[in-house]
Amino acid sequence: MRRTCNILLGLFWGSIVLSLLMVVLFESDLLLPGDWTTDKSAEFLWAVVMELLTICVIPLALRLFHFTKVEKQIISSSSETSGAYRRLAILRLLLLMIPLVANTFLYYMFMNVAFGYMGIILLLSACFIYPSLSRCLSETQEV
Repeated sequence: MRRTCNILLGLFWGSIVLSLLMVVLFESDLLLPGDWTTDKSAEFLWAVVMELLTICVIPLALRLFHFTKVEKQIISSSSETSGAYRRLAILRLLLLMIPLVANTFLYYMFMNVAFGYMGIILLLSACFIYPSLSRCLSETQEV
């Protein structure tokens, strides 16, 4: 279980560090922000896609382990070698972290605050599924 927890922590902090690295690079003008600001149709399209994605993935990621079928699958295959918990926990993290990184990038490319706000919301949501060892153990045991 410790290995699974370390993988999840690496994904969690790696995504946050990647987003922070983008912020530092764009804010220090090593990468030029606002390159796509002239393309308003692409900005609208990306905003709609990311808003819908953000609205859909947050409840799904937060409630993923409370679905009956998922709970039964995790509890029935509680051995470390099965990997059911690992796969689902990675999926849950990626549901939040991929849009987080994408919103960070799109914020700087379009300089549209909506992407920044969605990134902040995703970051706050990720705090509710922080992959600590106690969480990993409690999610794999039958309550």
